[in-house]
Amino acid sequence: MNSVSKTVDLFAAGLNCSQAILKVYGEAFGLDSETATKLGRPLGGGMGHMARTCGAVTAAVLVLGLAKDNQDEGAARKDSFFHVQELFRSFEALHGSTECKTLLGADMSTEEGLKKIKEEKLVSRMCPKFVSDAAEILEKLLV
Repeated sequence: MNSVSKTVDLFAAGLNCSQAILKVYGEAFGLDSETATKLGRPLGGGMGHMARTCGAVTAAVLVLGLAKDNQDEGAARKDSFFHVQELFRSFEALHGSTECKTLLGADMSTEEGLKKIKEEKLVSRMCPKFVSDAAEILEKLLV
């Protein structure tokens, strides 16, 4: 099973979008599974269910930071900023936004939005694709 599939499977098994990305990709850079799960926990739902930046995208940003650890700080910062910008551009090109409430068409930070998300099963129907796409973009940037 490839890494992209693993992230989707972990998401389907109950991890949030951030946890799935961090758990699969963080390991290559020394992030253990337990720490990845803890770090990703508050990022789900667009940062603590505030419906802001997609947790899969946020986790990918953190992995990019881990990946640049073998460079001096100036080069690492420059490379990281470039790759983060490319991540956002690529994800937005696919989905029109990186914002959770825009991606889902409902704002989980509101009672009304959360009700719509649950009734229409938006997270289970839509988020696997967001997780998959964030993982695929991340893989391209890690090369």
